[in-house]
Amino acid sequence: MTRIARFENDWTKEQLERATKRFKKVVTIPIDAQIKNEHLVLNFDEARRILESAQKIALMDCTCRKQRGNCDAPLRTCLRLNERAVQAIEIEGLKHLNPLEVSVDEAIEVLKASHKSGLIHLAIAVDKSEINEVCSCCECCCMVLSAIYRYGLTSQLLSSKTISYTDVQKCILCGTCIERCRLNARHIVDGSLIIDQNLCIGCGLCVSTCPPQAITLKTRITN
Repeated sequence: MTRIARFENDWTKEQLERATKRFKKVVTIPIDAQIKNEHLVLNFDEARRILESAQKIALMDCTCRKQRGNCDAPLRTCLRLNERAVQAIEIEGLKHLNPLEVSVDEAIEVLKASHKSGLIHLAIAVDKSEINEVCSCCECCCMVLSAIYRYGLTSQLLSSKTISYTDVQKCILCGTCIERCRLNARHIVDGSLIIDQNLCIGCGLCVSTCPPQAITLKTRITN
């Protein structure tokens, strides 16, 4: 998969190759969402477990969106944990990202707003084996998602425990899930919904906005 530059201020392949070498592991954080009585009910268990285990959390501007500015998604979505949180608050070189220590509840509210805006939640291990960042990302600015979307650079780096499943008997072909999917895994072809399972990363964005509740997240089957 190779896509040319989409924006004037897009990442180059060389920049993405250098940047993604810092990541030991990146996993999607699924949010199982259901619509009941016209209210969005989000299950934040996966993300909450990561955040509740942190000793310190720092909220800061998204480095990628601040640097690239290719969309109008929320800017204050980057959550750094423990040592990375301390670094974010104390290092002078990160002051331009406006770091601020926040509580778990405040961090969860950030995730909720980010999900509603259509951002993908990624748990990232930078230079270590344990998760020390939780980011909410877009494919137009994020180095990880951009690397996947345009070049397939991090196909082995990015993993998820879940994948979306659509009940075709309930699907009304409204196209809402197609608009929500940031990696173009969903299309309507000749009146049928086509899903590229290789592109689905189980983020749950399509689940929370499906009008007939035809989409669920299921455990990914691995060989």
